[in-house]
Amino acid sequence: MKKKVVRKVKRIDTEVDKLRMKRKDTDTLKVKENVFDEPTLKALYTLSNKGIIQAMGGPISTGKEANVFLAEGEEKDIAVKIYRISSSTFNSMEDYILGDPRFRNIRHSKRDIIFAWTKKEQRNLIRAKEAGVLVPEPLVAERNILVMEFMGMDEKPYPSLKEHALKKDAAEEVFSTVIKYIDLLYNKADLVHGDLSEYNILIDPNTNEPIFIDMGQSVTKEHPRSKDFMLRDIENITRYFKRYGIDEDPHDLYSYIRNKKENEQINKHKR
Repeated sequence: MKKKVVRKVKRIDTEVDKLRMKRKDTDTLKVKENVFDEPTLKALYTLSNKGIIQAMGGPISTGKEANVFLAEGEEKDIAVKIYRISSSTFNSMEDYILGDPRFRNIRHSKRDIIFAWTKKEQRNLIRAKEAGVLVPEPLVAERNILVMEFMGMDEKPYPSLKEHALKKDAAEEVFSTVIKYIDLLYNKADLVHGDLSEYNILIDPNTNEPIFIDMGQSVTKEHPRSKDFMLRDIENITRYFKRYGIDEDPHDLYSYIRNKKENEQINKHKR
């Protein structure tokens, strides 16, 4: 039985090689050790077999729990987000998992939680997109891998808000759109981003349109800490935009978004 598994993993590894994995240098070998374990290789093999991933490229970003790679899709470039199984911890996930009904029936093994987390990010992105928030379109989730629309041009990802300098007028517009997206998430998608900052908002340099990313930790309004998370999101955004002379009270914005539906219903009755 063990020989069969070894042969299978070798075959999967060969298939990943066919995807032109660039892994000769030391840094890439380190990435391979941390990211491309047996379950991940199996998932990549499945996605390759289905034709979803034509070829894997280099890393786009490395986060607390996941690595994102550029890849060739059937028609265009795609982003492949791989949640690390062997080297990840639940320290940064725990606050979001506890109290989320979507994890209630998940076995508490590291692998099962990460698989559920990957599916959760896919669903969060779908809900955000349907609510009118600009996010990468999720294409498929397979085990610990989420395949998404690549947000960038010429194989280069769009810069983060932190990396992209804005003119005063553009900054006011971006700030307004970001607050609108927080509002849409809360009042239309019933979601709170939960980890919003200048690091996980991309900017399309051609249009200055903000794009929300990293929504694995996003929680529903029913989560016991959703209000804390939303206030923190707004505080992060208002703090960052002070550098552009935009001085908004985060508590006022928070109250406005929280009470928006209630106020709309009151106004309807008054009419």
